[in-house]
Parts: sequence; structure tokens; C-alpha cells
Amino acid sequence: MERRKASNGSAAAFIWVGLLLVLPLRLSGLALTVHEVECVYEFVHFEGDLVSGNFVAVDHNIFWGSDHPGIDLIVSSPRGDTVHTSKGKSGDKFEFKAPSGGMYKFCFHNPTKIPESISFNIHVGHIPSEQHLAKNEHFDPVNVKIAELRESLESVTLEQRYLKARDARHRLSKQYSFKKRKI
Repeated sequence: MERRKASNGSAAAFIWVGLLLVLPLRLSGLALTVHEVECVYEFVHFEGDLVSGNFVAVDHNIFWGSDHPGIDLIVSSPRGDTVHTSKGKSGDKFEFKAPSGGMYKFCFHNPTKIPESISFNIHVGHIPSEQHLAKNEHFDPVNVKIAELRESLESVTLEQRYLKARDARHRLSKQYSFKKRKI
């Protein structure tokens, strides 16, 4: 019978939760057509979260001439402050730390009358501080449930072994009885 220390399970669970918290909170991508102005909204949960992304005018090489004014992107914070601007671009990357949590507005401006297809991707990431990470005592109820599940699984496994052994006994008994009748 294999026995493990409970602390190993706690450490593993702690590592998994830590990794999940460090992974990106949200990654969004969409395609939109900009006639004049199109805005997209994205919620940022915490001040200091890293907001990054990109946009590309998909039909840039097909329809754009050298005199095309490009697409503008203006990003506004929940308070209305401009936190990022890209002017006259066929595509661009951006990255900024959110000055506050809340709903951010990403507006694309097309100065021409020709609709533009835009591919837009955004990512909001959050790295928690050490004080917000789960502690070992937070895993105690989880460890209790895991132990209960392990015991239930062991009970089911024992029942399966019993039924297989009983089935084998009945099969042997039946074969013996059949052979005895043949003689």
C-alpha cells in the first residue's frame, strides 16, 4: 500500500494554483469592420494589470495606396483619460499598465469612406502579489475532500476485485460441473 505525505499534495496544489493565477486572465481576439468609428470594450480587474494587444488592417496590401491615411487607435481608461494612441497605422502593437481597474475603451477611427477589416487581439494579464497567493491552510478542506475521494475509490477498487474473484470462482465451478456431466 502506497502512502504519501499530505504536505506533498499541498505543495503540488499550491504550485498549480500559483501557476493558474500567473497565467493570463483573459485573451480576446476578434475581427471587425471599421466604417468610421468602431469601439471595443474590455474590463480590467485590477490597477497595474498589464494590457497588451495588436491590430492589423487585413486588406491593407490589397486596397491601400501610398496616400492612405491609415487607421487610428485610441485607448481610454474608465475615467476617460487617453492611455494609448496609434495614429495612421496599418497595424500596431500596444502595451500599457492599467492606471485603474474598470472598463477600457478601444476605439478605431477610419478617416476614409472605405470600410476597413481589422483583426484585433487583446490580452489582460495579472500577476498577483505574494500576499494574495493561496496559503497552505487554504488547501486543508481540499486535502480532506481528496482523502475522502481516495478512500471511496479504494472501496470501489476492493469491490471490483471481490466481484472479479467471485466471477472467476463461478466460472471455474461451472466449467468443473460441465466437465463432470460430460463424463
